[in-house]
Amino acid sequence: MLNALEVFTVVVVGVMVGVEFSVAFVMNPILNALPGDSGQLGHAHGGRMLGAVMPVWYITSLVLVAVWAIAGWHHHGTGLVITAGALLILSVIMSVLLLVPINNRNKTWTPENRPEDWKEQMNRWLGFHYVRVAVIIAAFTLLVAALA
Repeated sequence: MLNALEVFTVVVVGVMVGVEFSVAFVMNPILNALPGDSGQLGHAHGGRMLGAVMPVWYITSLVLVAVWAIAGWHHHGTGLVITAGALLILSVIMSVLLLVPINNRNKTWTPENRPEDWKEQMNRWLGFHYVRVAVIIAAFTLLVAALA
């Protein structure tokens, strides 16, 4: 049963990492290259859609890692799992304090009501997002290493 939990957790966290990596390195460049207001409208829509889904995904990942750490307390790799959990907690804190406030503004913007500095705000969000992606990649790597 523990093996199934470990594999399921790695898959859930791994797919989350893939989505966030894709946002940073695939979707943002695509949206930024669109003509006119299309990119900004795409960012707003993405902010609404992912802003609804990702918090659940982050919390579910964190809960799965906590259950793995508790269930496998006396097994090899528990220290890696606990460290991965700490990194996921850091990613949630970063999200709430740094990324969510910008996203909450972004998802309401239209070409008619967006602030003049909207691109700077989106660039700030992206910079924070790059750091968050690095943190969750590190957490995912530790979880994979804990499987060995």
